[in-house]
Amino acid sequence: MSNNSAVQSNRFVRVSGLLAIIAGAVFFIAGGVTWGAVSTNLKAENITVSPDASAFGGQLVDTPWEAFSQADIIKHHALAATEGKTYAEVSGEAKALGEKLTAEGLTPAEMAADPDYAKVNGQKATVMNGSFLRASLFTSVVAFGVAALVMGIGVVFGIIGFALRRIAPATVPVAPTAAPVEEKVLVNA
Repeated sequence: MSNNSAVQSNRFVRVSGLLAIIAGAVFFIAGGVTWGAVSTNLKAENITVSPDASAFGGQLVDTPWEAFSQADIIKHHALAATEGKTYAEVSGEAKALGEKLTAEGLTPAEMAADPDYAKVNGQKATVMNGSFLRASLFTSVVAFGVAALVMGIGVVFGIIGFALRRIAPATVPVAPTAAPVEEKVLVNA
């Protein structure tokens, strides 16, 4: 390997390291900005974790842990309101009861006045709203996770970049080479 190719190789490694450091910084900053944006938007919703939640009761939701805790307690409350039934189960009951009452000849106004029909539709609305709220909170948890992942990738890129720059010095020590010796032939005159 000639000295020139060693210098070229080191230059490539050093530039690659610098690009990795820059990419790492961009990833880290982008992840941090995303985390901050999700946190700020959650905080703006003024969601407070229910006092009976397993953790963070009474705190404003602005972290993934608080969002997860609130989603969990919403599920608990929705199941309690529907006697342990999921949205699919309650929706199926509402549909079946609606079909039964329609077959009996009840009008929509009469169906709405039926206490069983009103109860099951109230449960359906409760569990549906709970599902929507939980989905929104879980989406924020995922967004926090993606932001943390991007920040982590940024750190890894930065470490790799620093390592590349460290193993490839800016200058390559070159051993001095001796000048070629010219052979002189002495000629007797």
